[in-house]
Amino acid sequence: MNKKQLQRSRNQLLEAKETLVDRVLKAENDGREADAESEARDLADQASSSYTKELLFSKSNSDRQFLQKIEDALDRIEKGEYGECSICEEAIGLKRLEAVPWATLCIKCQELQEQGRL
Repeated sequence: MNKKQLQRSRNQLLEAKETLVDRVLKAENDGREADAESEARDLADQASSSYTKELLFSKSNSDRQFLQKIEDALDRIEKGEYGECSICEEAIGLKRLEAVPWATLCIKCQELQEQGRL
């Protein structure tokens, strides 16, 4: 992977990170607001608010996991390990990295993992 491709991947990851951080913070703030509003409501409204908070928490948790994958990819760039399969240590295809810049596995190893053979 040349420097230009590496920089493009890094920029893609940084952009995705910024978007996710914004979403996580918004979900946290929305959850706090829903919690504050539910105290003055009747039981049905409190149940609806509770459901909303759970949904926001679930979404936020998923975003945090995705954010961790992005952070790990950025860390691999800094260490010079980006684009290398974490299992077989072969190069991950450029098209795969363009589509999934946080990928840690090459296509072959990814397929094996999905089949439960890894």
